[in-house]
Amino acid sequence: AEVSTQSTGDPKWRVRLAIIEHMPLLAEQLGVEFFDEKLNSLCMSWLVDGVFAIRSAATSNLKRLVAIFGMEWAQNTIITKVLSMARDPNYLHRMTTLFAINVLAEVCPPDVITKFMVPVISNLANDPVPNVRFNVAKTMAKITPALDAHTIETHVKPCLNRLYTDDDNDVKYFSGEALVLCN
Repeated sequence: AEVSTQSTGDPKWRVRLAIIEHMPLLAEQLGVEFFDEKLNSLCMSWLVDGVFAIRSAATSNLKRLVAIFGMEWAQNTIITKVLSMARDPNYLHRMTTLFAINVLAEVCPPDVITKFMVPVISNLANDPVPNVRFNVAKTMAKITPALDAHTIETHVKPCLNRLYTDDDNDVKYFSGEALVLCN
């Protein structure tokens, strides 16, 4: 693991990518205690890497780590950290929050999505950056199948209806697509 932590700052992003791709295997072999102590902060730092491929691979790893360590670990360790990125001044990190929610929603129970993720997604609908707002619509479309009718009616649809009146054409388009899925 020492070699891994030394190589993670490598300016050659492909080296970092190779390490990221092996992280779930390392996590499985070394166990949750070692992972949390030595590697967790590293995995979270990759979510804000300057290279999109690194952020994307780190996001994909979240799902694999939840499969290894379980939902309780995810709730106590990574979900809060991921959701806090929604307040980051860098819009790319706010978008990474949405991408991570898309991945985590595949393995999280509906109550976790409703209680923790939906409010964060809804807040990002007011983001000043159109790319963030249209990704809010895409994320709402992705998570809707996991939500109950009450949550869709009281949180998802009002958010998408607001986005549908946005000045940006892409935001309108993706919110319209998501609204169709809600009906």
